[in-house]
Amino acid sequence: MYERLLKTIGSLGAPKVLVAGDFMLDVYVYGDAVRISPEAPVPVLRVTETEYRCGGAASVAADLAALGATPICVGLVGRDAEGRRLEEMLTKLGADVGALHETADRPTVTKQRLIGLAQHRHKQQLMRIDREAAEPVPIELGEEMLRQYRERLADVDIVCLQDYNKGVLTSLLCQQMIVLAAEAGKKVLVDPTPGRDYAKYSGATLITPNRHEASTACGFEIRTITDAARAAEHLLADLRLEAVVVTLDKEGAYLATREVGEQVSVKPRTVYDVTGAGDIVLATLAVSLAADSDYLTAVHLANIAGGIEVEKFGAASVTRAEMEREIARLYGARNDKVRPLEALLEELSWRRDRHQRIVFTNGCFDVLHRGHIEYLEFCRAQGDVVVVGLNSDHSVRALKGPDRPVNREQDRAAVLSGLETVDFITLFDEPSVLGLIRKVRPDVLVKGGDYDKTGVVGWEFVESYGGKVAMAPLVKDKSSTDTIQRMRALQAKAV
Repeated sequence: MYERLLKTIGSLGAPKVLVAGDFMLDVYVYGDAVRISPEAPVPVLRVTETEYRCGGAASVAADLAALGATPICVGLVGRDAEGRRLEEMLTKLGADVGALHETADRPTVTKQRLIGLAQHRHKQQLMRIDREAAEPVPIELGEEMLRQYRERLADVDIVCLQDYNKGVLTSLLCQQMIVLAAEAGKKVLVDPTPGRDYAKYSGATLITPNRHEASTACGFEIRTITDAARAAEHLLADLRLEAVVVTLDKEGAYLATREVGEQVSVKPRTVYDVTGAGDIVLATLAVSLAADSDYLTAVHLANIAGGIEVEKFGAASVTRAEMEREIARLYGARNDKVRPLEALLEELSWRRDRHQRIVFTNGCFDVLHRGHIEYLEFCRAQGDVVVVGLNSDHSVRALKGPDRPVNREQDRAAVLSGLETVDFITLFDEPSVLGLIRKVRPDVLVKGGDYDKTGVVGWEFVESYGGKVAMAPLVKDKSSTDTIQRMRALQAKAV
């Protein structure tokens, strides 16, 4: 499976994907929730930042762009500031927004989330404020969108319909889009809205209901994989589909086609925010199937992408590089603790997106002893990810003399790799570690010793952006130099 998944990612190319549905703007207002209002028992949010992201069908378009596809957008936005912002954001991502119709009769669907920051870091959604008009679009507006859809259909590789029940994908328009795509020989993938009547999706290629949506559509609760299989088979036959993918959160997904009925499981992970998970699943399926992937492989990739996305805050995109790295991690293709600097920095960026605290230390770690073990345990207690900058052999000789190191850099790195307290190791050759610290930008810089932090290389830089320096206590009479000297003394006595 490892080779098949990587081969599929490598062959995704740059498909053109037509995305039709409910285009939305997500607004995140961040602030420190530092006190309770004297006017009412509610937190006071002192705003520190406002962030804008693509939502709904626009989120699918953003995900497609991150995966290397070109989104062709068909839908509508309001003739307002939010609509202009959304079009600008999509254009910057490389999407074609020429078929996004502007209307003065309804606002751009906007979801504003108020986010409290605990200790300036931990994000917690306090409230969501929606601005929308969800009634069905007028017939003449629907006909205009259908005309633009028809004009672009011949030039795309696959179609995505993202239905948030905001009035764009009416039953009539949805069916017309599916029929036109079938006539043009294009697959149509649908992320459906919750509801009991899925007739408007009849004749599509694939739909991706989640557990709740499939339960509502089929009239029974999905508790087990057997239930999911029954629901998928029902939808497959009733709607004349090629495939159904029922997403099952921590249980992965259930895929049903005319030939396959199989649960695609996922590895357990920490879920930070499920917003946008359905969008990335739809986008990943689209680029995979556009590259002629089989359904099973496409669902495996969609599961991986969805798993990465839920560890991020809000609706967030996933790149091919992130998926490749996750595949290597999930399938144990390699021991990836020892990293070249460029690969390490990419990994740390990924970890920071998941709000993990980066701890950095450095040293020769020539002959490992109890002092090293307790020191690295101290490092582990300071955060989530421990990175060791390991002096190269050349660097050790410059620091310790021509008879050091006793163990070569490859051996020292291999021993450190075997410790649970160490997550990543990178070698550096420079006399000073400051350049490496500037690139890693740790949240916590750890050094051993009884002296003041001002004696630690890099302390000013780390504290300049809010990081901290932690001084680890030393274990008395435990050092590599002392250990080596005792070994040599014993050797001399033996001779």
